[in-house]
Amino acid sequence: MSHIGMIVLGFSIIFIMTSLGSSFVLFFKKEISEKVNTIFLGFASGVMIAASIWSLIIPAIDMATESGIYGKAGWLPATAGFLIGAIFMVLMDKIIPHIHKKEGVEEGPRVELTKATKMFLAVTIHNIPEGLAVGFAFGVASSIGTDAAMFGALSLAIGLAIQNLPEGAAVTLPMKTVTGSRFKAFGYGVLSGAVEPVFAVIGYFLASSIAVIQPWLLAFSAGAMIFVVVEDLIPEADLAKHNHLGTWALMIGFVVMMILDVALG
Repeated sequence: MSHIGMIVLGFSIIFIMTSLGSSFVLFFKKEISEKVNTIFLGFASGVMIAASIWSLIIPAIDMATESGIYGKAGWLPATAGFLIGAIFMVLMDKIIPHIHKKEGVEEGPRVELTKATKMFLAVTIHNIPEGLAVGFAFGVASSIGTDAAMFGALSLAIGLAIQNLPEGAAVTLPMKTVTGSRFKAFGYGVLSGAVEPVFAVIGYFLASSIAVIQPWLLAFSAGAMIFVVVEDLIPEADLAKHNHLGTWALMIGFVVMMILDVALG
């Protein structure tokens, strides 16, 4: 496959799998059980944690060290970028009105929007860092220009696409109760996934155009994804109630992403 083909596949598959996961709402008459929800979100958390480490933070440190710009402090852009990514997500929470599914807690400006719209915006916020991560990874890989680098970026896209399937189902099924229509819930799920290729394109051109900030960008997306995992996915997985089930799901997700990264990258 050509490098352009890999980029198109990577940008497309994350959206396709989110949409496929959202389509579960068309076939399930009831919401998924608490245990299945724990498995889905635990697995998604494991994939995102592994992707952040293997595909983003470690490459960011390696790139910064090899550049020689930071001397022996190759960890500096990874550390700063990671924290900036988390701060970015805090700002998103502050400026975008949304509601968390589990607690029903509203965040952001108090505006007159339906509960379904606010739940949709919460899911959309989750998907932004995933799109950026894929875009940054392919942008860096394009700058390097090797097949190995492109396969590494593709492994990240595949891993996030895999976790988008259960995550898409877990976040879309509750919308059916709120909207009163499985088709509306499906539409919200598809629209929330559409931001991923959009932000992937933005991330790609940003990373491929300004080589000096590439380590910062990779770490930025890692920080944003870890923030989502800790702030939203793990609490919504309700690990306190099903701790062993959720823990094993998380560990399996981590291993799946690690194997993908090592096998393809």
